[in-house]
Amino acid sequence: MNLVRRASSELAFVRGIIRVLRRTTPIAKHPTRTLGDFAEALAARHADRVALISDRETFTYRQWNGRANRYARWALSRGLGKGDTIALLMPNRAEYLSIWLGIAKAGAATALLNTNLGDAALAHSINVVAARTVIVEASLLPQLESARHLLESGLEILVHGESEAYPRLDREIEAFSDAALDPTEKPTLTINDKCIYVFTSGTTGLPKAANLNHYRVQLAMQGFAGVTGATEHDRIYDCLPMYHTNGGVLAPGLVLAVGGTCVIRERFSAREFWPDVVRHRCTMFIYIGELCRYLLQAPQDRSDRAHSIRLCVGNGLRPDVWVPFRDRFGVRKIIEFYASTEGNCSMFNFDSRPEAVGRVPKWAASRFPIRVIRFDVETEEPVRGADGLCVECAPGEVGEVVGEILEDPARPGNRFEGYTDRQATERKVLRDVLRKGDAWFRTGDLMRRDALGYFFFVDRVGDTFRWKGENVATSQVRETITGFPGLKDANVYGVAVPGTEGRAGMASLVVDDSARFDLRGLRDFLAARLPGYAIPVFLRFATSLAVTGTFKQRKIDLVSEGFDPDRISDPLYVVDAVDRMYRPLDRKVFQQIAAGKLRL
Repeated sequence: MNLVRRASSELAFVRGIIRVLRRTTPIAKHPTRTLGDFAEALAARHADRVALISDRETFTYRQWNGRANRYARWALSRGLGKGDTIALLMPNRAEYLSIWLGIAKAGAATALLNTNLGDAALAHSINVVAARTVIVEASLLPQLESARHLLESGLEILVHGESEAYPRLDREIEAFSDAALDPTEKPTLTINDKCIYVFTSGTTGLPKAANLNHYRVQLAMQGFAGVTGATEHDRIYDCLPMYHTNGGVLAPGLVLAVGGTCVIRERFSAREFWPDVVRHRCTMFIYIGELCRYLLQAPQDRSDRAHSIRLCVGNGLRPDVWVPFRDRFGVRKIIEFYASTEGNCSMFNFDSRPEAVGRVPKWAASRFPIRVIRFDVETEEPVRGADGLCVECAPGEVGEVVGEILEDPARPGNRFEGYTDRQATERKVLRDVLRKGDAWFRTGDLMRRDALGYFFFVDRVGDTFRWKGENVATSQVRETITGFPGLKDANVYGVAVPGTEGRAGMASLVVDDSARFDLRGLRDFLAARLPGYAIPVFLRFATSLAVTGTFKQRKIDLVSEGFDPDRISDPLYVVDAVDRMYRPLDRKVFQQIAAGKLRL
């Protein structure tokens, strides 16, 4: 990096961090100023400015906060308050934000339920937070009913919308005032009290409930207002699920904090994305990496560059998508960030360096205690030295990212609030890392850090596997394989093979035309771009790939099914060890591999 670019990078980081600290530092200094107090101040300041726009309703700041006050009084009238949890199952809409804000004002916490779940997974999400009440939007009643037999007894169910199945909350709240709660009504709360529960995506099992207290919610809102330099003139487009942090807290929060507007769409649509952005005069949008991939795969349209977007902010934008996306749609400022709902590691790519998830310069390392430590892929544990402590990675070396857990009242962002499950919480804590007695949050992400402090994502722990004595990063293979003509998407993972060490690479592919797909060409394409051990041994041709509500690929079922044709109806192929070409894999071939008679 030349001196001009280096100076520009340093300036971008300094300016960005100053904006963030200016907005977030006061939060910890006012421990009794909760999210409800913050919302009241915003409503007083911005009263009749438009705050939230959705297909079902549009709220000014006064209306957003006023409806929250109705929900607060409703909750208090039911005896719901500090220590109680209310579960919310509702699609994206402006009302969503008024509901959980109102419940927070009453002192209770809201568990934001994944609207794609049903049966056991939905019941688990409700039971694990010990919810006393469930609020369900009428259209999602069938999903809740599928889980009823697994729910704890005594659970109250209220419906929002047209239905006679349960009492209607949308009618009940009309009996309550929308005026600010007076001191005799307000519960005694601090920023350390629980506000919402956000669930992990469940890519590797049942979702875990992460606690976001009033401090962390305000930190997200104010912090990202600083990250983006948002003003009251900004409009952000939000089509991500509001039951997750990006769509439900960051996107609306960063504009609400400054008097701007959030445009909410119920579901993402690649076809409608840019026309919506243009129609609503949006200046920003929030993304998950796969959203950008879907937009890039969509046919070119005149609305691609007819927008007024000044920046986008999000995470998970893959290296193979970054530059093509930027160049096609003319979005020059891409603020990729790294963070997790429950974690204490946050960093930002303020200068839009392609492919970097964030940066922590060496001179700022003490203020942002984030490290990359050596990691053993086979044992899935950190590598320790002779002194029993972990070993920091050198620049360019791949390891797991960890963040120091500090119990400093002045730096509550460095705490780890954990999950409702104590065992799950403890598994995320790593002790004796750089010195005896310290504690660090395990992100579960493998990254490399360069000499300038830029971090680059490599893979999730568990996704990287060993084959032929070498580490294979599934993300690298996926980025390579999706560049082949005729291939729409791929999910790469490792599968166990009897009688062999490690796991063999397998790719589930979605192609334009499977009958005309060039298998020989694919093998040659991969051989020219990947080391031999990283080329998938097995292929599986699927019509679609399973993803979570935030477009994260699900691998747990694919890994479990392996390459067994008795469990898989999709066409299967295996690399022939002699001519290095992909051949059909049937029951006979599978048995030969399982018996060790066919060499891979």
